[in-house]
Amino acid sequence: MSSSPAPTRPTRFSLAVRDSSTMLRRNLLHARRHPSLTLNLLLTPVMLLLLFVYIFGGAMSGGAGRSAYLAYLVPGILLMTIGSTVIGTAVSVSTDMSEGIIARFRTMAIHRGSVLVGHVVGSVLRSVLSVVLVAAVGVAIGFRSSGAGVLDWLAAFGLIVLFALALTWIAVGTGLVSPTAEAASNNALPLILLPLLSSAFVPLRSMPGWFRPIAHYQPFTPAVETLRGLLLGTEIGDSWWIALVWCLGLAVLGHVWSTSKFGQDAN
Repeated sequence: MSSSPAPTRPTRFSLAVRDSSTMLRRNLLHARRHPSLTLNLLLTPVMLLLLFVYIFGGAMSGGAGRSAYLAYLVPGILLMTIGSTVIGTAVSVSTDMSEGIIARFRTMAIHRGSVLVGHVVGSVLRSVLSVVLVAAVGVAIGFRSSGAGVLDWLAAFGLIVLFALALTWIAVGTGLVSPTAEAASNNALPLILLPLLSSAFVPLRSMPGWFRPIAHYQPFTPAVETLRGLLLGTEIGDSWWIALVWCLGLAVLGHVWSTSKFGQDAN
């Protein structure tokens, strides 16, 4: 009689993928059961979009018209949406840490990094969905992308995903070092404030000379200029590679910070 083949043992990679998928599903279910947090964070970019277009648009357009200012404003609001959305990730991570669920996961036979991967992938998916929803509001009030081809749209989508990944890892680290959910929300506020200090709302040339370096040498400005160029067909210059360096640098920094802190808490 021929013996049946021995069952194949799952590899470490397959176990990591399986556990990460489980953690991702858990985070998405939590987001679905508590939609108020995501909706509240979405209100900030939507309200700013409507406020600056309909209240300040006429004055800030410099005579070019409200529609021209809307086209200028939307790319910055889209990236601001990512910064607003990932604050929910910082709160979620901090809540998991303070409520003891992470300690329970550590007693189970699951891949250690899957907990963080679930938070990160879930956050990136929520960020992309939030950007789509805010973009829909922009289109509804008159935003139109001019001069953007298929490659431009693909590059814009890639930039949004990469930017969301970078900010998410920073938000995860923020949540891990925050003792409470309220502290995590406060500590992550720069992710909303930095776009206000960038070229998202007004050109750099309109800012005071002493402030321009602050606005220029920060992650949101090159990312905004790159996204604006891709969607509107304007000049990008060297903004694209500066934005790429910022995204990769923040992603690596956030990953190292988060995994190091998560490992320390396990000891």
